Amino acid sequence: MLRNLFSLIRFFVFWILFFAITRVTFELYFLPKLKVAGLGEILQTFYYGLRLDASAAAYISAIPLLVFIVNWCFPKSYIKPIWLKVYVWFCLFCISLNTGLNFNIFREWGTKVVFRVFASLYNAPSEALASSGSSPVGRCIIICLALLGAGILLSNKIIDYQFKKPKIEPRLKAVLIILLLFFNFLLIRGGLQSVPVNQNSAYFSDHEFLNQAALNTEWNLFNNVVENLRTPYNPFLFLQPGSATQVVAEAYNVKNDSTLRILTTNHPNVVIIQMESYTADVIESLGGDKGVAPNFEKFIKNGILFNNIYSSADRTDKGIISIMSGFPSQAIRTIVSDTLKQAKLPAIATTLKNAGYATSYFYGGKSSYMHFNTFMKSHQVDQITDELTFTKSQIKTQWGVYDDLLLTKHLQYAQQQKQPFFTYLQTSTNHEPFILPVKGHFPEDDKDGDASNKFRSTAYFTDSCLNAYFEQAKLQDWYKNTLFILVADHGHRLPHNISEAYNPVKYHIPLLFFGDVIKPAYRGKKISKLGGQTDIAATLFAQLNLPHKQFKWSKDLLNPGTADFAFFNWDNGFCFMMPQQTVSYDNSGKRIVYTGNKNADQKDTERALLYGKAFLQEVYTEYMGY
Repeated sequence: MLRNLFSLIRFFVFWILFFAITRVTFELYFLPKLKVAGLGEILQTFYYGLRLDASAAAYISAIPLLVFIVNWCFPKSYIKPIWLKVYVWFCLFCISLNTGLNFNIFREWGTKVVFRVFASLYNAPSEALASSGSSPVGRCIIICLALLGAGILLSNKIIDYQFKKPKIEPRLKAVLIILLLFFNFLLIRGGLQSVPVNQNSAYFSDHEFLNQAALNTEWNLFNNVVENLRTPYNPFLFLQPGSATQVVAEAYNVKNDSTLRILTTNHPNVVIIQMESYTADVIESLGGDKGVAPNFEKFIKNGILFNNIYSSADRTDKGIISIMSGFPSQAIRTIVSDTLKQAKLPAIATTLKNAGYATSYFYGGKSSYMHFNTFMKSHQVDQITDELTFTKSQIKTQWGVYDDLLLTKHLQYAQQQKQPFFTYLQTSTNHEPFILPVKGHFPEDDKDGDASNKFRSTAYFTDSCLNAYFEQAKLQDWYKNTLFILVADHGHRLPHNISEAYNPVKYHIPLLFFGDVIKPAYRGKKISKLGGQTDIAATLFAQLNLPHKQFKWSKDLLNPGTADFAFFNWDNGFCFMMPQQTVSYDNSGKRIVYTGNKNADQKDTERALLYGKAFLQEVYTEYMGY
């Protein structure tokens, strides 16, 4: 009897060992990130990861355990051992595949595989696959196959596929069955404590990569899927509701309701150009690489640069809502894909349409991606121009047409359009897999699939397309009466390979108000107030003398009385930035993972943390209420 029961223990131990192998693989794959840690800390990733490993192993063991019990309770029944081998191989395949997928996800996002990866794949499979185009897919496939092969060989050595039914007295059998189920349940929930085991148990280090290494990838994914599929609730309840509301209201309290008047007219045409992945790291004036966006430097001299702006999150579906509706990212959710909720948001297009503007949306790809077209139609956008407007020969990438063709199409539209008009123009060339119709400006000598120079080349191409666009636009009558707003949809890990989700550098983006409608006295000026994409709406409408109270999450960057702060978030964490202190908080680990000012007063750190918690709580509460 003991031999057969020991077979169950061997089955469980096998999965613990295999999870250890996948952790070693993960750490070796990202070996440069381990330079910050000593051997002792690296070994601790296995110790602190053990509880979640055990929980994941218990989940996998649940089905074989139930089959074993059923088979044991019916003496005449017989289940061939082959079913267990098929089950083990299937689990090994899924874990190996998830491990390989996790390499690319972590490389790009700085977090492990979560629900939105599969949601994106389901909603837009071609775009999701295109997004992985810059990743070393071949290497990941080889690693997956190696893990699968190693897992199969190891399982044949450890797992007893031929175990037989223990012969035992019925009463003792019942007791053992109850104990087996109880212990497996205990391992799943991580103990007898009141709260089941969670991601926090894997967090032990001040180095976030070590915490991510300790975190069991499969357990984290399963938990995230369950969280997203369960009845909607707010997972970010840090404060009493009234207290959170009061903290947010305090942040948006305007001491002096005035603004700098930078425009020569109150009724300009407005063209927002959303630049794909245009991180500050490619803008020299923002501390980025020299020569990647040389024309943007020229634009800066004739506009107003907001040099302390941060994206709300790290994906386009988050950025487009933050820019157009002034609504922050909702961390684990994306409101643009919820047709009922997004329709209740305010929008720049709606306000301008009501003010007598013609409205349009230009995108070189499929406007149905993430329901962008539905959002535009819900907010009074008259005309949508996407890849369906172009010929098949012009569509040469997974993201539709190149930026030069898109911008030329808008020139044709604007020349015939009655003024004033509003256009939201969304570029796409500077997106994975970073393919160009011409030879790249920078040599493609990137090693290990880094793609840094490919990224620089596509950014350079978009910059040249914008320059050509403006040179042609200057020849048309509408140009002199147009305010251009150039802003990125989000930052990017490239070109400097900064992928940590908590790092503000990854979210630093350009925001430029540009055009002949800028008063000469303000051209070339820089505004250093901390802000984000959400602040575009209030800043714009204050200049146009249009109401903007409906954009409650937006502040006027040109009003000296508004507060200095920026807020962004990722799947399960947030960052709040203030002049005195910047704090990034990981909600999984329930801990601060980054501070910008190591010498800041503790009260400043606590204040930034309080604001960040209140913001994320209120944003998600509002999202649920729509």
